[in-house]
Amino acid sequence: MSQSQYLKMLEREIQKLNKKIDLKIMEGEKYAKEAREHKLLLKKVRYHTRRNFFSRFFPSFFRFQF
Repeated sequence: MSQSQYLKMLEREIQKLNKKIDLKIMEGEKYAKEAREHKLLLKKVRYHTRRNFFSRFFPSFFRFQF
């Protein structure tokens, strides 16, 4: 699975989870479990996109180790 496919899969999971959380909020139910899972998925997305961000702007920094 390529990184872009992985990120798309994470985005789909986040969207499903958002819908589930919204329904629970409207019904007045607790959604702590879903909130934790949502936070974890967002952390995964940030991890994979942040690394690309830094490597795009500082490519030589990551090639050389002091």
